[in-house]
Formats: sequence, structure tokens, C-alpha cells
Amino acid sequence: MKNHFYAMMSRMKNIYRWGLMRNTRSENLSEHSLEVAQIAHALAIINRKRLGGSADPCYTATVAMYHDTSEIITGDMPTPIKYYNSEIKSAYKQIEAAAEKELLSMLPQDFKEAFSSVYNPDELTARLVKAADKISALIKCTEELNMGNREFAVAERTIRNSIGEMNVEEANIFLKEFMPSFSLSLDEQKTEE
Repeated sequence: MKNHFYAMMSRMKNIYRWGLMRNTRSENLSEHSLEVAQIAHALAIINRKRLGGSADPCYTATVAMYHDTSEIITGDMPTPIKYYNSEIKSAYKQIEAAAEKELLSMLPQDFKEAFSSVYNPDELTARLVKAADKISALIKCTEELNMGNREFAVAERTIRNSIGEMNVEEANIFLKEFMPSFSLSLDEQKTEE
């Protein structure tokens, strides 16, 4: 039997983000998902090594890698629209769930159990992935601002505030220790002590 799941995953590179914003560099869903997975992995390490928590870095990275795959079917809906009001937010959650169900139906039966926890993570993992997703958005804003694109100034402040409001200590540590480097050039990163 033919299974289309991974062929669908390869289409993530065709979904572009930040559709309402003027970008100096476009970002596709595949790039975004890798970055979120890397950040989520770091947050889980912080949780486990620094805060004495129980997060599993590899599982957290895997959940992050697949966190936006429903957008292969739905496309990327801009955040201001997605969260415009409670009715739209609720309807979009239902659409995302239906898209995830459709993607899961493309897997062979013996893969479905492994993916059930990827699409339905525990609370800690979901919280870390959500924080990583927001940090990835903050990185995009920082990169755009560094290129002189003021279009992202309000988004940068809004996202930074929303990360703070999440009260995720792992995210606060990441922002303090790793985020400043995203404002540096390659040469500056190499010469910093």
C-alpha cells in the first residue's frame, strides 16, 4: 500500500510564513519547523538540566518538528486573523485538528501509535513547544529588524511581551543566554568571548 504522509511533509517547504508582512527574506514552514525543534530541544535541556524537570529533549524536538504540519493542508493563517476573536480561534482549532487527522490517515497503521503522542503531547511538552514557536517568531522579527525592516517592530514587541506573559522559565533563560547573539553579525559572534 502507498502511504503519502512523508510526501506531504516534503510540501512544508512550499508554505510561506508571514504572509501579511513585507519580508526581506522569506521563511517557509520547513525552515521554521527545524528552528522550533532546535529551540524546543534546548528548552527541554534547560528544563531537565537546570530546573530539575522531566522534559524529554528528543521527544520535545520531535513534537516541535511536526507542530505546524496541519498548515500543509490549511496554509499559514496570519496570527492577527487566527486570534481575531474567540469564534475564529475556535473554528481554526477545529480546522487544524481535521487537517492533523487527515495527515495521520496517510500513515501506515503501525506508525499511527507513534504519532498519536506527537500530535497530542503532554502538557509540559506542549508548553515548551509553544514557547519555542514564539521564540522562533521573535528571532524572525529580530532578523528583519537587523536588516532595517521596521515592518516587524510592533510584532517584535508584541511577541517578546507574549513570551514574558507565558511565565515559562526555560524560555526566559533561553532569551537571556542565547537571544542576544541573534542581533550580532557572524564576525561578532565569532569574536565574542
